[in-house]
Amino acid sequence: MASGHLSREEALACANSRHACHVMLYCDTKAQLFGRFPIKHVVLMQIRFDGLLGFPGGIVEPSKETLEAGLTRELLEEVGMAIPVSEEDHVNASYGPPSSSSPSSSSSLILHFYVKKITEEQIKEAELAAVSAAADHGLEVLGTVRVPLYTLRSGGGLGSFLSHTFIGNARSQLLDAILRLNLVPAHKVYKALTHALQGHKRSSEDLRAALAMIEDRGGQRL
Repeated sequence: MASGHLSREEALACANSRHACHVMLYCDTKAQLFGRFPIKHVVLMQIRFDGLLGFPGGIVEPSKETLEAGLTRELLEEVGMAIPVSEEDHVNASYGPPSSSSPSSSSSLILHFYVKKITEEQIKEAELAAVSAAADHGLEVLGTVRVPLYTLRSGGGLGSFLSHTFIGNARSQLLDAILRLNLVPAHKVYKALTHALQGHKRSSEDLRAALAMIEDRGGQRL
């Protein structure tokens, strides 16, 4: 185990632990934004029922099914396609972060992250199936989104996307995969993160202004 990560075998050897598996689906593309900005790669994420960004997947019970079979089942429920995932797609496993409701429960949950490269046609099929065939669409999953891996002159694109709120360690999983696969050069990721921090500051100011407006209208509850 290194840097807090476990191998697939080490994770499965942890007694009395729950396991959650999630996957980043991606492909290469020749598409261009506005016919000028090469997109190069498509990465899929989703908006969860709680409004947070995350990757498709969910809880898997190794006593009843393999991690990969369970993840494929979750993909069918959330994306509408039973995209096969293999052990070779397993990137790492780590203990889940503590929750605000149960800070001591983090060690009982192990998060498995997979990265699966598919074709652009399969990506498009998954996007269509997510709204037409997925059982969880509109319930546990509110929509599938593409990660903008480019950076516009205004700073928009990846930086703006990273300023949103992610579930658990999904943001760090995304960044690690982007760098691991060299989908975006490190210096551009750094620039995007700088823009994201600025976006967080503006969002915080906007939220305080909105809160003040609600208070002025008598919406404060004592």
